Amino acid sequence: MGLKKNVGLVEGLRYQGKGPMLTYVLHRIGGLGIVTFVGLHMIASFLSNQAWGTGVGLFINTIYESWIFQIFIFFCALFHAINGLRIVILDLWPKLIEYQREAIWIEWCVFLPIYGIALFVIIRSGLGG
Repeated sequence: MGLKKNVGLVEGLRYQGKGPMLTYVLHRIGGLGIVTFVGLHMIASFLSNQAWGTGVGLFINTIYESWIFQIFIFFCALFHAINGLRIVILDLWPKLIEYQREAIWIEWCVFLPIYGIALFVIIRSGLGG
C-alpha cells in the first residue's frame, strides 16, 4: 500500500533533493524534448509532402532548424543519453548505487565539456560565423 501523504505544490517545490532530483527532472525534460523534436519532424515531413500543407510544413521546419531550438534539443539528447548511461551502469552494478552522487558528478564532468563545445559551434554557425 502506498504512502498517504498530501503534499501540496509549495511543499513539493521546497524539496531539496539536490543532484539526484535535478538529474531526475532533467532526464524527464530531455525525454520530452526528444519526443517533441521527433514529433515536429514527422509532422513537418508529412505536411511538406501534402499539396495543401507545404507552408505549414516549412514553418515547422524553420522552428526546429533554428539555432535556439538546436541548443535546446542538443541539451536534451546529450543529457538524456549520458544520464541514461549512468542509470544503466548503476543498474548493472548495484554495489555502485552507494556512489550515486559521485556518479552524478562524473556525469556532469563528461556532459559539460561536450555540451560546451557543441554550444560554441551551434552559436557560431547560428550567428553566421
